[in-house]
Amino acid sequence: MSDELNENTIAISNDPDFYKDLSEYLNVLSNPTRLKILKLIEHQPKEVREIAKEIDTSYENTKKHLDKLLNTGVIKKEAGMGRQTSKGSLPVWKYSLIPGGMEGIIRNLSIFSNIDIRIGEEELNSKLKSVRSMLENENKTRTPVLIILGGDDDGKAWPLEESEVKIGREDQSASDIEKDGSVVLSPSYEAVTRVTKPHGRFIKRGDDWYFEDCRSTGGSYINNKKIQANRQTPIKDGDMLDLARGAKGARLIFNLG
Repeated sequence: MSDELNENTIAISNDPDFYKDLSEYLNVLSNPTRLKILKLIEHQPKEVREIAKEIDTSYENTKKHLDKLLNTGVIKKEAGMGRQTSKGSLPVWKYSLIPGGMEGIIRNLSIFSNIDIRIGEEELNSKLKSVRSMLENENKTRTPVLIILGGDDDGKAWPLEESEVKIGREDQSASDIEKDGSVVLSPSYEAVTRVTKPHGRFIKRGDDWYFEDCRSTGGSYINNKKIQANRQTPIKDGDMLDLARGAKGARLIFNLG
């Protein structure tokens, strides 16, 4: 995205198919039964019969809900082994959330919320806000989560569970750094300063979060605007953070659950 664009602007075409797809996406997520399914498979993959039992509905209806979620791209299925029978364990399909989990879905809705919905689509805009609010209420941990976009760690999420969290590229000379809760990116993000320096740090003061660039080599950007080093800059839900620029940098979304 060009630095010349307004930092809060998302450019899209006026293709009506976009609005049709968005409407279908929201219809899928607004169903309470599907929301229950998403929460059930958030941390552990489950097969259809396990899900059907826990949500107290039929196998057939559960399968229909899962198919809709699959078509929207918010869950995935992979082959696994089912319950033990007299003939041993049987192969089954197991369903799980996409990388980034519920936080990733809310992040997508945050991005859509920044789109200026065209005239005549007020109902769609209202539905978007309603679905986002519903999901956020179900997922209100208030623990921020960083979700990386692109590169080797694409889709990976890190909760910020301490009041101060360092972030940077992996440093093999300090393998224990992750034990202090630091966010450690893979070595492929070569433009990001090593975590032992570090590139930057997240700081919580009261209910507010700040990001500080610790004089990194490549610099840091919030919503495409370069921030001053050694200065705590406010960071809010849905903000985009770039550590350095280009193919070897790292782009993350700050999501406040």
